[in-house]
Amino acid sequence: MKTTPNRHSETLQESELVLNKDGSVYHLHLKPEHIADTVLLVGDQGRVEQISNKFDTIEFSIQNREFCTTTGSYKGKRITALSTGIGTDNIDITINELDAAVNIDLENRSIKSELKSLNLIRIGTCGALQADIPVDSFAISSYGLGFDGLLNFYEHSKTKKESKIQSDFIQFYKDHGHEVDAYVSEGNKELISILEPGMIKGITATANGFYGPQGRVLRLKAQIPNQNELLRDFKSGDNRIINFEMETSGLYGIGGLLGHKCCTVCAVIANRFSKSYSEDYMLTVDKLIDTVLDRLTV
Repeated sequence: MKTTPNRHSETLQESELVLNKDGSVYHLHLKPEHIADTVLLVGDQGRVEQISNKFDTIEFSIQNREFCTTTGSYKGKRITALSTGIGTDNIDITINELDAAVNIDLENRSIKSELKSLNLIRIGTCGALQADIPVDSFAISSYGLGFDGLLNFYEHSKTKKESKIQSDFIQFYKDHGHEVDAYVSEGNKELISILEPGMIKGITATANGFYGPQGRVLRLKAQIPNQNELLRDFKSGDNRIINFEMETSGLYGIGGLLGHKCCTVCAVIANRFSKSYSEDYMLTVDKLIDTVLDRLTV
């Protein structure tokens, strides 16, 4: 994604930049001094403690609703662990408020002249969409394929690679008799190169729900019964869709537009085609957390 973020100098009004009485950003309850340059994003509040238990020191913790934050240090590196809750709607809140905390003068309500770029790394879980991806492996997202529509509300332009994958995907669906509206956002290549060794890399499909949007049928029938097969079979050059989750396209889209470095790594806890499920996914997630922490502190 490419854009020039708004740098207007006028004061941001109280209805637009909503702050708490203590001057912290509204939902996250964070001030700039609470946020490390590297932020590990998790969906589950419990994983914040799972990460922070590995820290050598803890300097700050706070929770509001589903947003739980702990900042500390690991092997001398300052790191923030933050829970976003589920979905790109919560990603919209999280990334905008993290950015506001570090790139807007909250006292004067004006955008800073010098902007900070955060490292935003999502540690999540996912379901594999390729039969050759085993449960308990690690997946890393080269691109997010968004079915959620979040970026439709922000001015942006696409890179050539994003445009190519998007157009190929829309045409692929048309060729199979379906209309689809999806966007593509690319992850940060630098972070991906640091975290990728031994992981399975590919496009991550980001759904705006857990059941129908991911092809699960309970009592309601699916609009496109073979959706997961279509996702499995799609290719754009060497790019294939490897997994399903609910946050990455928004993270890569919003985070990238704001100038932050974004990457998603996931523990594969289910395979939608072999119908297998991890026997101990918490252990797999814990191993992934260790892997990320150690690779960030080499």
